[in-house]
Amino acid sequence: MTTTRQDAWSKDEDILLAEIVLRHIREGGTQLQAFEEVGKLLSRTSAACGFRWNSYVRKQYKSGIELAKKQRKQLKKSTGTEEYSTDEVIVSPSASPIPVQNQFDEMLLYLKDLYDKASKWEQENIDSSTVKVKTKELEEKLTILKKENEELQSELDSMEGAYKALVELMEKARQMVVFKDEDKLPKV
Repeated sequence: MTTTRQDAWSKDEDILLAEIVLRHIREGGTQLQAFEEVGKLLSRTSAACGFRWNSYVRKQYKSGIELAKKQRKQLKKSTGTEEYSTDEVIVSPSASPIPVQNQFDEMLLYLKDLYDKASKWEQENIDSSTVKVKTKELEEKLTILKKENEELQSELDSMEGAYKALVELMEKARQMVVFKDEDKLPKV
């Protein structure tokens, strides 16, 4: 009895899953058959493969799925069976021969597009992590500035209190001087 893996999926495993599922779609097979095949290759359950396909990988291969469905329709338009020739041409009685080279070119363009998208996604992740670091730095700076603001506010409050006390003291001193001057003035 083989043990089933439960570790994280790698990019290579995602690519293998996609290739096999797309092949099954193209050849008219079921996705369940594809999941079973991938499961055997990767020592995973077919359910795990199906979940990975539906939750993550399928979203990355939308254009590939459409292309595989078109190719399946082209093959079904023939006598209802899929015939492959080893002469690098797919033979279909009702349609003109479709060179395999065109399919390879389409697949190469598709894979290049996927590669470009993956590169862009990685760059966005790098940019995102840079933004997160910058955000963290700014949040720390904001915390420091808030603390400094609170200290300055409390210092301002104490200075205002001291100023009010000084003004009151000066007012009392002025009043005392006024009373003394009144005592010195002749009374009328």
